[in-house]
Amino acid sequence: MRVFVTGATGNIGSAVVKDLIAAGHQVLGLCRSPEKAGGLAAAGAEVLHGSLEDEDGLRRGAAQCDGVIHLAFNHDFSRFVANCEDDRRVIRALGTALAGTDRPLVITSGTPIANTVPGEPAREGNATVGADAHPRAASEEAAALLAAEGINVSVVRLPQVHDPVTQGLITPLIGMYREKGVCAYIGDGRNRWPAAHLLDVARLYRLVVERAEPNAKYHAVAEEGVATRDIVDAIGRRLGLPVKSITPEEAPDHFGWLARLAGFDMPASSARTREVLGWQPTGPGLITDLERLVLPAH
Repeated sequence: MRVFVTGATGNIGSAVVKDLIAAGHQVLGLCRSPEKAGGLAAAGAEVLHGSLEDEDGLRRGAAQCDGVIHLAFNHDFSRFVANCEDDRRVIRALGTALAGTDRPLVITSGTPIANTVPGEPAREGNATVGADAHPRAASEEAAALLAAEGINVSVVRLPQVHDPVTQGLITPLIGMYREKGVCAYIGDGRNRWPAAHLLDVARLYRLVVERAEPNAKYHAVAEEGVATRDIVDAIGRRLGLPVKSITPEEAPDHFGWLARLAGFDMPASSARTREVLGWQPTGPGLITDLERLVLPAH
């Protein structure tokens, strides 16, 4: 296949590009940064210079390929709602380029939008919340509209995707801890976050685009739920900082925009994903990667 990958120079995107090429596929990678284009080309991909704001360019990239993996997302969480609405627009543009074909579009979402049964893990077939409750659901709402029009779209829901360098939402959390000089968790810290290693996630995206199952939902989850107390303890050890419990009332001041998620119990299952795709994660666990965390300079 020739696969158009948005976010091709990002953390997950770079791993997906390498996995696709190693499996014998060709890659057309979207790249907005001239500085990063050389690395993308060196990995064996063809470079399409452009951005998420250029809908015509997105449609041209999608039209040139046998499938699309959409990974690009603006991770400026100070404007998270606006970024999610931008993603809705981008998914629409990519989908319209595939109308009238069976070529697959794989989009990205998050497992928390399927945490709709209290105390139970999010499952691929669960009902989901809407964008009014969780802004990231905008991506799946856009995908649902495309599916209703007969476009072959599927969804990969991400947990905390990690290696020793980055760990999803945990990475900005680490920055907060270093700034404040203390590592906090809420209450007893028993709320759980799912996780998966970067290379396992990259392999899953390839399997999904190869399978091209319309309107399917997949969970890129290796560990169903790691207790936040265990996550924070590991960070504290690595940073050499004290660890403490805070109350839910103290959370907004300590965590800022992360306060709601910091105390959210969001375990997730990947049972159907593993059964359908034969995907078996093999990478190290989240705590292992946190214990060998690569610390950026202050």
